[in-house]
Amino acid sequence: MHFLLSVDLGVKTGLAMFRSDGRLLWFRSQNFGNASRLRRAIPWILNQEEELSHLIIEGGGPLLKIWKAETEKHNIELISIMADEWRQSLLLNREQRNGKAAKTHAVAFAGKAIRHLCDHRATSLNNDAAEAILIGIYGMQKLGWITDAQQYFR
Repeated sequence: MHFLLSVDLGVKTGLAMFRSDGRLLWFRSQNFGNASRLRRAIPWILNQEEELSHLIIEGGGPLLKIWKAETEKHNIELISIMADEWRQSLLLNREQRNGKAAKTHAVAFAGKAIRHLCDHRATSLNNDAAEAILIGIYGMQKLGWITDAQQYFR
C-alpha cells in the first residue's frame, strides 16, 4: 500500500492523506503562522504514514523549497502543480471563472468526495482542506490510482 499526501501550500495549509486504493484517510487545515513554524512541522507531517510515497503540492516559491528539501530526505516523490492545472482537470470553465468561484465549488465538491472516499464525515470544511482534497484526487488520477476523478463529485 502506498500513500499520497496532498498539500494546498501556504502558511495556512490544507492537507489530505490518501491511500493507493483511493481512500481518503484524513484531511485538515492548519495555520502555522509563519514559515519557520511550517518548516519545523513538515518532518512530523511527512511521518504521518510510514509508507508515504508521494506528495502532490499546489503552489510555489520559498515554501515549496522547504517541502522539496524534506521530501528528498525522506525519499518521497514530489509532484508540484499550480492551481490552474487541477482546476482545469476537475472543474468546468464556469466553475472556475475566478478564484472565489473556484474555492466555493471546491468546498462543495470536496464534501461530495468525502462521502465517497472517507469513512468519516466532515463537520466543517474550509477552502484550504477542500482544495487539498481535490488536489489529492487529481494526484491519484495522475498516478493511475483512480481512473475517473469526476465520479466522486459529479
